Amino acid sequence: MSYLDELNEAQRKAVEYNEGPQLVIAGAGSGKTRVLTYKIAYLLEHGVHAGNILALTFTNKAAREMKSRIANLVGEQVARYLWMGTFHSICTRILRQEAELIGYTRDFTIYDTTDSKSVIKHIVKDMQLDEKVYKPNVILSRISLAKNQLLSPTSYSSNRDYTMQDRFARIPEVSRIYVEYNRRLKACNAMDFDDLLFMTNTLFKNHVEVLHKYQEYFRYILVDEYQDTNYSQYLIVKRLAEPDNHICVVGDDAQSIYSFRGANIENILTFQKGYDNAQLFKLERNYRSTQTIVNAANSLIRHNRGQIPKAVYSELALGDRLQLSTYMSDRDEGKAVAQQVKLLHREGYDYESIAILYRTNAQSRVIEDELRHLGIPYRIYGGMSFYQRKEIKDAIAYFRLAVNPHDNEAFARVINYPLRGIGETTVLKVREASRLAACSMMEVICNPEAAKLDVSAATQKKLTVFAEMINGFGARVATTDAYEFATMVMRDTGVMREAKADTSQEGIARLENLEEMLAGIHEFVDQQLREGISFTPMTEFLSEVSLLTDQDEKQDDNQPRITLLTVHSAKGLEFKVTFIVGLEENLFPSQFCQAPKEIEEERRLLYVAITRAMERCYLTNARQRFRNGQTQFSSPSRFLKDIDTCYVQQTQTMSSFPPQPIKNQSTTSVASHVSSNFSSSKLKSVSKQVGGNTLKTRKEVRSEWKKQDRVVHKVFGAGLVLDVYHENDNDKIDIQFDNVGKKTLLLTYAKLMHE
Repeated sequence: MSYLDELNEAQRKAVEYNEGPQLVIAGAGSGKTRVLTYKIAYLLEHGVHAGNILALTFTNKAAREMKSRIANLVGEQVARYLWMGTFHSICTRILRQEAELIGYTRDFTIYDTTDSKSVIKHIVKDMQLDEKVYKPNVILSRISLAKNQLLSPTSYSSNRDYTMQDRFARIPEVSRIYVEYNRRLKACNAMDFDDLLFMTNTLFKNHVEVLHKYQEYFRYILVDEYQDTNYSQYLIVKRLAEPDNHICVVGDDAQSIYSFRGANIENILTFQKGYDNAQLFKLERNYRSTQTIVNAANSLIRHNRGQIPKAVYSELALGDRLQLSTYMSDRDEGKAVAQQVKLLHREGYDYESIAILYRTNAQSRVIEDELRHLGIPYRIYGGMSFYQRKEIKDAIAYFRLAVNPHDNEAFARVINYPLRGIGETTVLKVREASRLAACSMMEVICNPEAAKLDVSAATQKKLTVFAEMINGFGARVATTDAYEFATMVMRDTGVMREAKADTSQEGIARLENLEEMLAGIHEFVDQQLREGISFTPMTEFLSEVSLLTDQDEKQDDNQPRITLLTVHSAKGLEFKVTFIVGLEENLFPSQFCQAPKEIEEERRLLYVAITRAMERCYLTNARQRFRNGQTQFSSPSRFLKDIDTCYVQQTQTMSSFPPQPIKNQSTTSVASHVSSNFSSSKLKSVSKQVGGNTLKTRKEVRSEWKKQDRVVHKVFGAGLVLDVYHENDNDKIDIQFDNVGKKTLLLTYAKLMHE
């Protein structure tokens, strides 16, 4: 049987057409990789030499997979001559051959991100700019954006939009740094990743004879994930395809989600205008998901204006409706998801077939906690466990050092974070002095003469300032609760200030993670309080975290696990069951994406998330979420209204998991066993007798809260005040909560708000 017989009619037409420019719009799960693979095999079978075919992908993994499939069809000896790889790898091959024409040697070095940041760091220092303002990752992000738009340093400095943005961000010297950065790379015979594309464009523009040579080489050009191309990539493809324009681009405008990396959706939307007689092919049959999942995704994405219309359909089973659940808090949401995962596993779903998707990495913290609690194994795809992220480990190192100043590893981690002018040489000297004097590194900098520390007076002053700061924290460990302590440390060390100053995508993610860590500590303290523990020092939280970390490290890597990942990381993957959590305004869509085009991309992001599901899809959100150091009330994502209600089953808003009763508070223990429909007077009469002992008489207290007030608690939600009183040396408040029944809280710690 011919391999063409394995294709449906639409796929086969796309494979067999080779008469000119061709746009293949491949809906989610429609078999685009198969079409690309078979199209190359078809070209080879019809006399096109492998060396005349250029196939461009976005990941090395995709290139290897396609080449392997082609080798199985046509043989390894033929497939080996294909020009197939990522844009960067193909451009590198070209530049190795032609480097001397643009002033490089063929053995030029390729700098990775770490190398580039190091160069920028030294430039900032040499220019005597503020290192806390001109952060390497921010500057590199600006330079990368410019290079992908083919803006040279000269063009950048004369571009009003870019220079105005730099002034607004208080980094007006970016253009000068860009000039010096390029000069230093050139002096080192080095290019960064963006240069590989930039220099290829420069080569083709300035040396037409070279362009003609490669146009002769590449008689047929195929591009995967065309919706993700930036301007630099678009122009390389455009130039190479001329004049015959034997080009086939495959992609899905509905899955264009990488504008923050420079991807331009207009490249795919306007393809037919840019190439005369371009033919459009649509792959609309979805082989992955049930009919209901496909229809729900279609009903969502049709609200976007900027798109190429298509009617994706599925011939698989009708399937279950999407399940939409709203919870009182993000903690309730995490518990519900974890319990549902447990139920699905009991039904026969392997953990490997289940994924939890979220908009931001910071959301994983609550979910990880609940999965651990139920003993559900998990992995973080394309990332790491929340408490293993660098910014979190840095923050916790400060806490560790304040609690235990002899912790040398914590000391070394934070001594120059944020930057305070204490270099690696100094740290090595402190470490060596510590070894020789048989004392901790903190003791060395507190008593430099006794430890015979050989550093300059200026350096010793910096070390002394650091030591005084840490010792100051240490003096407050025993008297400040963990949340207040953590907030103080993050503020006084400058860690939060540093994070807020970094406006790059990575910087925003780090800030969100730090804020989520503080939220976790706040939650931990509150939970201790609900269990009757009135004071929780930082030492208790550190013990909790260290146990969680140890558990992670001891997990068997071969054990089947569910997958936790951001929606951006999920593109190209599929799972039998997906949970999409945090579907709230200012989270999904992101608070940073409010312009019309940005909202459309956020909607495409949710489309990608939904179409990862093969059999079941769960959508969740919370009415309140602890973010940015406080409880914030949330409204459902606007996108939920875009999904046709006939494809969604919505559960009642609820707080499914009320916390355990407060220990050592007898009235609460009794009240928790009384039906929530009892009247206030009955509840009071019951609470007067506990274990045969009569409690002290209640007394009225002065408070802003009065009977019949409507209030909101960050965990329990909305409720009605039943009574406010003084009893057993504590001011208390009884509240009949709408979702969890009657609770008695300590007034000092209740932290209530008006509804």
